[in-house]
Amino acid sequence: MPSKSSVRIAALTVAAVCSTVSAVVLTSPAQAAAVAVHDIQGPTRTSPLAGQQVTDVTGIVTGVRTYGSSRGFWIQDPSADTNPATSEGIFVFTSSTPKVAVGDSVSVAGTVTEFVPGGASSGNQSVTEITKPTVTVVSSGNALPAATVVNSRSVPATYAPVGDTAASGSVNALPLAPKKYALDYYESLEGMNVAIGSSRVVTATDPFSELWVTVKPYENANRRGGTVYGAYSSQNTGRLQIQSLIPTATQPFPTANVGDTLKGTTEGPLDYTQFGGYTLTARTLGTVEAGGLERETTRKQSRSELAVATYNVENLDPTDGSFADHAAAIVDNLQSPDILSLEEIQDNNGAKNDGTVAADRTMQKLVDAIAAAGGPAYAWRSIDPVNLADGGEPGGNIRQVFLYNPARVSFTERAGGDATTAVGVTKVYGKAQLTASPGRIDPANDAWKNSRKPLAGEFVFRGKTVFVIANHFASKGGDQALHSQFQPPARSSETQRHLQAASVNAFVKDILAKQKSANVVTLGDINDFEFSETTKLLEAGGALWSAVKSLPKSERYSYDFQGNSQVLDQILISPSIRKDCEYTYDSVHINSEFNDQISDHDPQVLRFRP
Repeated sequence: MPSKSSVRIAALTVAAVCSTVSAVVLTSPAQAAAVAVHDIQGPTRTSPLAGQQVTDVTGIVTGVRTYGSSRGFWIQDPSADTNPATSEGIFVFTSSTPKVAVGDSVSVAGTVTEFVPGGASSGNQSVTEITKPTVTVVSSGNALPAATVVNSRSVPATYAPVGDTAASGSVNALPLAPKKYALDYYESLEGMNVAIGSSRVVTATDPFSELWVTVKPYENANRRGGTVYGAYSSQNTGRLQIQSLIPTATQPFPTANVGDTLKGTTEGPLDYTQFGGYTLTARTLGTVEAGGLERETTRKQSRSELAVATYNVENLDPTDGSFADHAAAIVDNLQSPDILSLEEIQDNNGAKNDGTVAADRTMQKLVDAIAAAGGPAYAWRSIDPVNLADGGEPGGNIRQVFLYNPARVSFTERAGGDATTAVGVTKVYGKAQLTASPGRIDPANDAWKNSRKPLAGEFVFRGKTVFVIANHFASKGGDQALHSQFQPPARSSETQRHLQAASVNAFVKDILAKQKSANVVTLGDINDFEFSETTKLLEAGGALWSAVKSLPKSERYSYDFQGNSQVLDQILISPSIRKDCEYTYDSVHINSEFNDQISDHDPQVLRFRP
């Protein structure tokens, strides 16, 4: 999948463009009216006054945002109504730097607008705002409205209502039920001054000065401090994103890892953002208490065990400064596996789009770094893709590569494999055999359009043939967020992954049809969960089984996203390995939980005796 930074930068560009055009289209007649904030917010997600002019909207300024494309400030009416569904806070969008301060009592006139962060096509919920405002400061230095405390008791256990089928699944028009649904609860506090107490960090600080905490410390917790995402029906309602309104010169944004604690009180307006949904924009920010999380090291394979691993090295190209770190991870944390499927190896000049597709310089630099780190003299095999045909960062031509230790395993070379020729399976002396090694599976199939084609290869360990298939399925880009206005959210990217899973499953079945006892390992960045339909299609007919499911549920994760520790990287095994070979599985947590990660994925290791 593309790097988080590249996805984020592209999306920020969209957000900047959409900041003036992403409002909900309205047909109600405009008229001026003096109303309270809760009258504007109303008991649903969208304002009953959207599109109308309002005057003399009064409140106390609780936060000021002076950066980015969404400059403005929040006000809160200290005179609350009795309806828990109607928020007392609202954002005033000024576009330029606001001329108010926290504690000012103001009167605002302007247009009520529903702004969708990321644009309407994102599926995100909208934020009720007052735009094109005229602001009058009535007084300054006022006490702020008391913060609403968000904690494990206040957030409901059920994530969201089911959307209105007559409105394509949208929840926008449904009456808010803040005591029943977590998304409704957070929406009922949109724009209001909220606070959390000491809370465990469940996604590390990212390059955009954000982190995630949970206000529910026992909700699907794992031993390393994260919150595990184990089913579509379990969205982990205690997750909350934290950003800061405090100038970095006054208080730098804290650097935190999963398992640390954001200690003390964190308080500020509750916003809704494109990346993460409901976000506490801190006016008062807690401090980090380290949890002492350390990177894991797997055990060394025995002489009789074959160690096969998968590792997404996140757009690695010769200009990167992370080769020594990746080498140390492979040698020390992964204990030099015998065969390693690498995903996101870029070509020799990275994202430069000049037709270059070879990656020999990238791989030689990695192999040399591994040797310098005390590791084996690895060899490698791959197939260069057709330029710009495999998706990923434009110009980067990412592909999968087999890295293997020739002192422990041999690679069976068979000519004929190239970017566009499909590898087949034949039967020779009662054994399955690839027609090309390495070879690509079904590269002309539309399932692999603009996506990485699976790489198949034959290896021999202690006289036994092992078929290895390296994968990097289509990313989740384009899926609606968990916090989407559409509930349940649509996962449109699944369509291609389902086709890809069916293609790989058919190829594995072809191997097993030629040799029922064949040892087949299918691994890589599957970009989907162990409980997903994608995984079920890979496993169809008993051809494969996802070995991460041999771990306790609390240990099943390789990626951390918006407070959820989840499985994206998998190693699947054929029946002969599952039933007849002694095997162990390890998800080696060295990246996803840390703010100084060299990749956003954790590698996976399978050890077995063929």
